[in-house]
Amino acid sequence: MIRPNFIRTFIAAAGLSLATSAVSADPNFWKHEWPETDFTNTSVEWIEVMSGGPPKDGIPALSDPNFIAAAEETRIDALEPVITVEIEGEVPRAYPIRYLTWHEIVNDKVGDVPIAVTFCPLCNSGITFDRRTSAGVLTFGVSGKLRNSDMIMYDRETQSWWQQAIGQGVVGQMNGEKLVTLPTWMESWEQFVARNPDGAVMDEPRYNRSYGRNPYQGYDSSRKPFLYNGEMPPHGIGALERVVRVGDRAWPLSRFGETSVITEAGVEISWQAGQASALDTSRIGKGKDVGSIRVRDGNGKDLPHDIMFAFAYHAFWPEGEWMLGG
Repeated sequence: MIRPNFIRTFIAAAGLSLATSAVSADPNFWKHEWPETDFTNTSVEWIEVMSGGPPKDGIPALSDPNFIAAAEETRIDALEPVITVEIEGEVPRAYPIRYLTWHEIVNDKVGDVPIAVTFCPLCNSGITFDRRTSAGVLTFGVSGKLRNSDMIMYDRETQSWWQQAIGQGVVGQMNGEKLVTLPTWMESWEQFVARNPDGAVMDEPRYNRSYGRNPYQGYDSSRKPFLYNGEMPPHGIGALERVVRVGDRAWPLSRFGETSVITEAGVEISWQAGQASALDTSRIGKGKDVGSIRVRDGNGKDLPHDIMFAFAYHAFWPEGEWMLGG
C-alpha cells in the first residue's frame, strides 16, 4: 500500500500539473523559467507536458561524482539495485539507485566516454547515455516536467528538452536528435561486487537526503501510474508490471517465472534472482525480489535495454511488439 505522505505529495503535484495543462498550449507560460529554450522547435504536443511538482533543478542532477573502492563500501544493503557501467579498459562502476532516486541524473566520464546515468522512478526506467552530440558534449539536468509520467531532461548548453525513456530531444535546438544508449544494466550490489571485487562505487553525495529510503513506497504495487492520462497496456498486462525493453520490443518480466533464459528475436535475455525493487518498501534494500536482467546478442555481447513499467513502454512505443511467448 502506498503511504499517505506519498499520496499527498502526488495529489499536490497532480493539482499543479492540471493547472499547468490549462495554459500548456502556450509555451510562453514557461518562458520565465526557460528564457533560452526555443519553443518553436518541438515534436510534442504541449498538452502532454505536465509539471512533476519540483521546478527546474528542484531535483538536483549530479556531475563528476566521487568514487570509492567497492571493498570499502559499507552503507549499501546487499540486494539494493545499482546501475552497472562496464567500459572496456576501465574500472567497472556502480551507480546506486539509493542516490539516483533523489537525483535522477549523474553526469560522469568513464575513460574517454562522457556519460549520463539516468533513473526515472515513476517509470522504473534506468538508462545510460553517451553525452556526445552534434552540439558537443552536453550536461543534463532535471527539468521538473513529465510526459507520459517520464522525466523530461534538459541540457545546460542549449537548454533543449530531452525525453529520458527514448533518449531523444523533443523541444529546442536539439529537437529530434537521438542520444546513443550504452549497454549498461541494473543488478544488486552484491551481484556487482561478486563479479567486480576491484570495482568502484559512487560515493554518497553531499546533500541532505534520506539515502537508502524510498520516497515512493508501495508505488510498484499500485494499480495505476501517477500523472499519466494515456492508454493502459494491452493483453491484460498490468500498468506497473515490469517489462524488458530491447529496441521496440518488450518482454514481460512475468515470463521468467518458469525459466531464467529466453532466446528470441536474436537476443538472449537472462534473469537472476536477488535484486530488491527500489519502489516497494520504505527501505530500498528490503524491497521485494524482482531479479536482475542481462541482455546479450548471439555473440554474448551486452546490448542496450531498459527495465521499465508496461504503461511507459506502451506510451512511447504504441506500435511496439509485445513478446508474450506461446
